[in-house]
Amino acid sequence: MFWLRLLLDLACAAGFGVLLLGRVSEPRILWLLRGYLLLVATAWMVQRYVDLPLTSKLLDALVLVCGLALAILLQGELRRLMELLGTGRFDVLLASRRHDRQDAGTVEILADTAGQLSKRRCGGLIVLDLGSDLRPEDFLNPGVRIDALLSVDLLLNLFSSETPLHDGAVLIQANRIAAAGVILPLSRQSSTRHGTRHLAALGLTERFEHCLAVVVSEETGTISLARQGRLEKPITNQRLRELLNDALIQATPDRRRRPARTLPRSLAGEGAAEPTPPPRP
Repeated sequence: MFWLRLLLDLACAAGFGVLLLGRVSEPRILWLLRGYLLLVATAWMVQRYVDLPLTSKLLDALVLVCGLALAILLQGELRRLMELLGTGRFDVLLASRRHDRQDAGTVEILADTAGQLSKRRCGGLIVLDLGSDLRPEDFLNPGVRIDALLSVDLLLNLFSSETPLHDGAVLIQANRIAAAGVILPLSRQSSTRHGTRHLAALGLTERFEHCLAVVVSEETGTISLARQGRLEKPITNQRLRELLNDALIQATPDRRRRPARTLPRSLAGEGAAEPTPPPRP
């Protein structure tokens, strides 16, 4: 009976560790969790199989201190975990990560829209969901459901000062405009450094890892990109296009580079020089 309980305990702990590590994609956080789990396992083995009371006490204190440090470093992830548990969204916790496919046309539309908004000094906030499975309960106000085809003209109209939805964010999922006028949770970072739109972009990207937020300042016209609670600004239109392309490549791990296809000789172009045969001996 003792060995059965021990095997069950080890199996449950191993399953919890695999589930926890499998939900982490950022290398830095993965290394921290691996080190912490290894420290916990070491402390358990010393306490159970080795008669070293002082060492066991020191390891227990070290596990407690490291646990508090991880709670501070990963407060955004822990808050997201508590929200999922509280709302009963166990399918999001246990299911494999979903990656919303965004094509290159989406990047071009977002870059062109941000460039035109910047020239007009018109504020804008666009949220691009890359697999966070954003739902209405994740926002302070889910806004108005649109489910329309993504286009530059429609985005410009939504952010026009004459429309009632221009103060909120536009949510893009699966290459479509899902909603407009969305009110995002604000970040707790200093409000003196950033405006309301920037704080909203930081607040959402702090809570959800697989989403981006493009911000255009109404006062200065500068373009910014928020990702994982970090803001890069000011950036140019071309820089925004590069960052969005890099984010799409990272969000689709199964996407592999296709080898470049060579044109047939008949389509290689007129006037192409024919290779000269080597001289005969």
